[in-house]
Parts: sequence; C-alpha cells; structure tokens
Amino acid sequence: MKQFFKFVLATIVGVILITVILVFIVIGIFASSSDKTIEVEPNSVLRMAFTTPITERTPNNPLSGLGFLGLDKDKSTGLNDILANIKKAKTDSNIKGIFLDESYMTSGQATTEEIRNALIDFKKSGKFVVAYGEIYTQGFYYLASVADKVYINPKGIFEFHGFSSQVTFLKGALDKLGIEAQIIKVGTYKSAVEPLILTKMSDANRMQVTSYLGSLYDYYLTGISKSRGINKDSLFNYADQMRVQFPEDALKLKLVDGLKYKDEILDDLKQRTGTMLKSDLKSVDLGDYTHSNSDSDNKDDASSSKNRIAVVYASGEISGGDGDDNTIGSERISKALRKVRLDNKVKAVVFRVNSPGGSSLASDVIWREVMLTKKVKPIIVSMGDVAASGGYYISCAADSIIAQPNTITGSIGIFAILPNLQKLFNDKLGVTFDGVKTGKYADLGDISRPLTPDEKLILQNAVNHGYNDFTNAVATGRKKTQAYINSIGQGRVWTGEQALKIGLVDRLGSINDAITSAAKKANIKNYNLVAYPEQKSFLNQLSGDVNVEMKTRMMKSELGDNYRVYEQIKGLTQMMRTPQARIPYDIVIK
Repeated sequence: MKQFFKFVLATIVGVILITVILVFIVIGIFASSSDKTIEVEPNSVLRMAFTTPITERTPNNPLSGLGFLGLDKDKSTGLNDILANIKKAKTDSNIKGIFLDESYMTSGQATTEEIRNALIDFKKSGKFVVAYGEIYTQGFYYLASVADKVYINPKGIFEFHGFSSQVTFLKGALDKLGIEAQIIKVGTYKSAVEPLILTKMSDANRMQVTSYLGSLYDYYLTGISKSRGINKDSLFNYADQMRVQFPEDALKLKLVDGLKYKDEILDDLKQRTGTMLKSDLKSVDLGDYTHSNSDSDNKDDASSSKNRIAVVYASGEISGGDGDDNTIGSERISKALRKVRLDNKVKAVVFRVNSPGGSSLASDVIWREVMLTKKVKPIIVSMGDVAASGGYYISCAADSIIAQPNTITGSIGIFAILPNLQKLFNDKLGVTFDGVKTGKYADLGDISRPLTPDEKLILQNAVNHGYNDFTNAVATGRKKTQAYINSIGQGRVWTGEQALKIGLVDRLGSINDAITSAAKKANIKNYNLVAYPEQKSFLNQLSGDVNVEMKTRMMKSELGDNYRVYEQIKGLTQMMRTPQARIPYDIVIK
C-alpha cells in the first residue's frame, strides 16, 4: 500500500508539472502573439543588433525572446523581415535613422551583403546610419563600414587581419581506432572526403581554397574601400601587417570615426533625433518593428492584385523526407513546388536556395520539380550564402540564376563513403563475424570488412553515373556542353563573382532583384508575395525543437569555439549513408 501511494503521488506531481508548463506555454503564446501591433513614436531610431545567426525566414516561434524551456532568449529576425524593415524604415517619417548596435555577424557573407546593400539604399533617403561596437568582427565591420559614422568603445577590440579557412583532419584518429574510410568519388576538387583519408590539404584543394578565398577577400576589401574612401592596397597592408591592434590604431587609419562609450553614442543619437539629453532615446528594435504600422506601408495596387509571386525557401542540408525550416527535405520542397506550379494565381516563382548540398538522390528529386515548374511558369533562383553541390543541382534547371558576388557555389561532384571497421572490431574489440550468403554481392556494404576490387568497381560505376547525371543536368539547364561543365566541375568551389564569369550564374544581385526579374519575366507589375513551404505551427514543432534546442545549447556551452569541429565530425559521419552531392566542408571565414 505504501508503494501504491508513492506512485499515485508521483503521478499527481507529474500531472501538476505538465499542467503548469502548458499554462506557461499558452501565456507565452498570447503574450508574444505576432498580431500585436507596435506603435512607433515620432523621432525614433531603428535599432539593429545581430548577435545570432540570421535565418532566411523569421522563425515561427511566439516564445522567442522569453528564454523559455531552453528556447532562444534572443528575438531572431529572418533575412526576409530584416530587408523588409529596412525598406519600410526608409520612408517611415517616424524613423529618423538606423543604429547598428553591437553585432557579430556570424552568418555567411552573402547574407551580410544583402543587409549591407539595403542599408546603402536606406541612406538615399537622407536619414543617418550610425554604428557602434565594443567588438568589431570582420563581418560586422564590413556591414558597419557603410554607416555615416562608425564608433568603437575606447577599450574595445577591432579585428582586421584577413581571411583564413581551416579544415579538421580525422585520419590520424581513425587510424588509431582501426577505422578505414573507403572513398568512392568523382572530381579532382571534391575534397569533402579529404579529412577522412589525408592529414593535410591536397594540392588541388589548396589551390581552389586559395582561389575562392582570395576572391572573397578582394571583394571584401573593395567594398570597405568604397565606403570608407581608403585605398584597397592600403587596407590590404593594414591587415597583412596587423596595423590595427588597438582602437586608437583604427581611428588613426580612418577605419572608424571616433572612440566613444555607449552613453556618448546615445547622446549623439538624441542630438540627431532632436531629443532632449535628459530624456530617453526613442527607439524600436528590429524584431518589434516587423509588427509596426507606419506611414510607409505599401499603398499601391499590389495588395488588391490577384497576381502572386511565390518565394520557395530551401535552406540547409538536403535529404529525403520532410525536413524543416533549417533543413531541405525533398518531399516538403517538392510539395511546395508542385503547389505553386498548379496555383493559377502564382504567375512566377523565386526559388531561394541556401544549401551546401547533401543527398544526391534527394537533390535529383527536387531538380525534377524545378524542371516541371519551368515548363509552366518562370522560376528564378536566388542564391544565399551557399548554393553548392546539391544546392547547385537543385538550382541549375531554373530560367535564371542570381547570386551575390560572395555566394559560395559550384562544387559539381559526387562522392560516397563506406567505413571499414574490421580492425576496430577484430584488433581493438576482439569481435569477429561469420555468416552465409546466397550470392557474391549479397553483403555488399558490410562495414565489418574491406570492399573487394569488384565491389569498389560497382560503387565507382554508381558514383560515375551520378556525376554524369549531375553534369548533364547542369549542361542542359545552363545551355552548355557537358564537356565544358565537366571542365569547370570536378567538385571545384567558386564564388558568385567567379561563377558569373564561367557561366554558372546569370547575374549578381539580391533576392529582391530575383523577385523583380521574376515579375518582369511573367509580365506583371502588381503582385503579392507568398512564401512556401508553409512554416509549421509552433505547437506542432514545440516538443521536438525544445529537445534539440536544449541539447544544442548544452553542447555549445561545453565546447565553445570547438562546437564547429564537433559539427564537422558529426556531418562526416552522416555522409557515410548515401552518395553525396555536398560542398567539401563547412566554410568559416575568420
């Protein structure tokens, strides 16, 4: 009986806890409802601070900002709303200027480029842009360099030392464990497999990384040179000689306009907005501004138009299944493309691709839907930070491809990895295997033994066939010969600027340029934008996302900067499943 009461009491306590949690969730949803309208006071400043990675779309998370159950305590605003808010602020009489507050810009360079160009356009209104930071990463400085005034804390940190790209090699660790990575690939530059079989970069990989990293860096310096009026060669020397070690150095070299503390910046903003120094600065955060009504809201005929342009977002690694907002599931994206293809109100499609690739099979499934859509209505690809390998595969059939100069693309190649764990099992663990089979290849893919020469040939033929399909798809889509695509393929990575010169993209520009291009090709002037796939409701994704988010937070907290290495190792192990059309590795510009 005593045990019975214990179980009953435990059950009651559990029910109470679950009820309390659900109550908090409901309260949070109502309190954070996106329908809440924000009133922007006259003479306000739009505050923009980027401290977390920027996603393509604002997450459908009404609890964002509350830090509840391990969810992000920071309000995450997607690139779509960031660009829309800057455009809205340009003609909003209540907004006098933009304040770029402490930011890190941990997202890719193409994302930064989109925001930077939007700020340049905003300045055409005559309104100010002021930037301030205690720490200027190279990414944040690139963004901030377009500001009218760039300030740094007198004791702050200013990073300006050039770009580097590093790869973590695992072969030594695998050798110690008795694990052999059996590689089947096509492409001289397809170096995603190198960390598993080498201890340093191959000559071909070093050459391609040197090429695209140099292209990215040259574009970076050129942008700063134009904004700050400093010779590009001088900027190169400042970084190469590490001339900026203290804030005073940045001021002396005219990289910043002043050394100020935060209170001084706030006083400066008050003066710019005509606010009394003893009064509080009127400001609105970027995320809140999304829900504001302003006198700049669109009043043309677009809202009443029946014409639509669909923006289909494909972001993350490519795999089969549904995926989510951060991964590309071939089933989910295919459904979205079919839906917009069959919708007569949708006159054109913008396919926003931000992906390093993934499963070659899943990539081909999506490619097929792009091909079918192209036969019915215009489809324009807008490339984000990365649209490489499988990310390029799903793009190549479009009517036109638009990329940023610092987009990472190309990497046309296929590879497969099959681990041989025989030494690990036999020598390290003392485990052996034996069995029977009905045919010579019945156990093809068995990881407890090495591949035979015949099995390697079979797998190599499969990968060769996949590469032939890939290059043929690109050749057809780009109206080039397959031989030419093979010459610029071989797994080689290109920047958007380089890709334009060799015909892999049609022009350089933003997602808004892609939308304009789609409207022109569809011969429509007034239209509404609709986004696909539909984002899952918060309640549907809550349980899974909470667990994933909490685990991710714990790992990042424990590993710090080494979390990237963990992610790379995890990604490599996931590649050992199906043939991959994936970029060589995660590119991190330091």
